[in-house]
Amino acid sequence: MKPDAVDQILAQWQRERPDLDASPMGLLGRMARLAKHLDRSIQATVSEFGLNPGEFDVLATLRRSGAPYQLSPTDLFNALMVSSGTMTHRIDQLEQAEWVKRIPDLGDRRGTLIVLTAQGLNLIEQVVEAHVANGHKILSALKESERESLMRLLRKLLLSFEHY
Repeated sequence: MKPDAVDQILAQWQRERPDLDASPMGLLGRMARLAKHLDRSIQATVSEFGLNPGEFDVLATLRRSGAPYQLSPTDLFNALMVSSGTMTHRIDQLEQAEWVKRIPDLGDRRGTLIVLTAQGLNLIEQVVEAHVANGHKILSALKESERESLMRLLRKLLLSFEHY
């Protein structure tokens, strides 16, 4: 396999600090670099539909919640790991575009639910198909067995942080 930019970084550290085991930099550096490439690719895909990744996340979360495609703002920001202020801004933007609307929560007189509009549901159906196709394209460099191994290893690492 041909070397990548991270290999050069590791070689430089090995030359400059041979006393350090810099191998974690290899994994973490590659994950960080991949995250930037993935972010750009996702941005490019969702922007074709007039969305940014944060707006896509809200619409996708509502869609995957199942009919009637509605959640409380608290459930949304917990699912997306963003602040309530960020969530409010995203909901405001999506509501202005008429892709979601706020409705009273009949189960909590003080509460509000965020629901996909028909226009929002139609949009997210199209965007999620493009997003999944993009994911397949991104992962096409890996064999199915490699994808499964990577999935298992990434899950293990993520669980060490999120403690489910």
